[in-house]
Amino acid sequence: MRQTWRWFGPKDLVSIDDMLQAGVEGVVTALHHIPTGEVWQPAEIAQRQAALAVMSDGAPSGLAWEVVESLPVSEDIKRQTGDWKRHIENWKTSMRHLAAAGIEVICYNFMPILDWTRTDLSYRLKNGATCMRYDAVDFAAFDLFILKRKGVADDYTPEVTEAARARLATMSDARRQELTGNVVFGLPGAAERMSLEDVKDHLARYDAITPERLRRHLVDFLAEVTPLAEELGMRLCCHPDDPPFPLLGLPRIMSTEADYMAVMDAVDLRANGITLCTGSLGARADNDLPGMMSRLGSRVHFLHLRNVALEDDHLGGSFHEAAHLEGNTDMVAMIAAILAEEARRRAEGRADWRIPFRPDHGQDILDDQSRKAQPGYPAIGRLKGLAELRGIATALSHPLVAGA
Repeated sequence: MRQTWRWFGPKDLVSIDDMLQAGVEGVVTALHHIPTGEVWQPAEIAQRQAALAVMSDGAPSGLAWEVVESLPVSEDIKRQTGDWKRHIENWKTSMRHLAAAGIEVICYNFMPILDWTRTDLSYRLKNGATCMRYDAVDFAAFDLFILKRKGVADDYTPEVTEAARARLATMSDARRQELTGNVVFGLPGAAERMSLEDVKDHLARYDAITPERLRRHLVDFLAEVTPLAEELGMRLCCHPDDPPFPLLGLPRIMSTEADYMAVMDAVDLRANGITLCTGSLGARADNDLPGMMSRLGSRVHFLHLRNVALEDDHLGGSFHEAAHLEGNTDMVAMIAAILAEEARRRAEGRADWRIPFRPDHGQDILDDQSRKAQPGYPAIGRLKGLAELRGIATALSHPLVAGA
């Protein structure tokens, strides 16, 4: 398991020095400032590589850009509208530039509009730590009574609607504004620049797109880019829906093992692979994550390891981001499955036998609460998670355990 760390670039409040002291081996980053659909030029790629190669005092960090997260897929590509064909060609050109710079793994997602959805970005736990949380009733209150989305009433039972109405009545104006900002945080553009009418406009563009049609569009996209990835020696890995159930009337197509199997079978090339995110997929109790790793492992090119605590029994219920060893996912079983897959790859002679992973998200603890880094990406909370994951992997690989 190759230990990596997500870095949002020079403006990230978690520095190169911080991640180096955490003991990571490689960096996961992206050129977030380049507009979606445009080409990532060699000079921009080289500039980012140079930035992460040095510590604050100018000493070499020894770290390299190993995984792109993410090279964004435009909404035009997802809908097959507007400039979608040009955007695919630009995506392929960016792939060539990344390959020339020595970068082999590209994580992307095919979620319509939303990269992820939470109702709370700093939910306080009993021990004083804070984390991100999805409250199903709060979300329904936003969807039904704040956004007032077209056709929204059909998506909720009378019981949920009444619970949402009662919840809204308890919310101050400040909480309503905070909830709106949290939900649209994962939409294109910053929350403060997007009105509710803007959100409705984005959603309306998906009115005629069913899950089946969106899946066809994903397969069309992969049929274009995966052969080139094979030629370049690159690995593409699709991130699952977050959360992995329908929201805002949008289609969801990467939420289960069956979803991944359908797409892997449709474009059956090794370069067409998976970002197995235990946090996103773990928000569904019916996803068997260690089993998915065992059955789909040959196509898992990147791992996000985090945990969620499910607060409801039903699909689409509330959850919060737990400490890495404290949620519903059995992380020991998960890491055992990862190590078994790596052993199989090594026996096959695969050069990519070590699978890059990063400690995904983390709770804000200690000095994280004053640092105020990117939501979900604190320094100390992620370091704690990485240490726990590293400890499991080390123990399971020890001769006393491995040989037992």
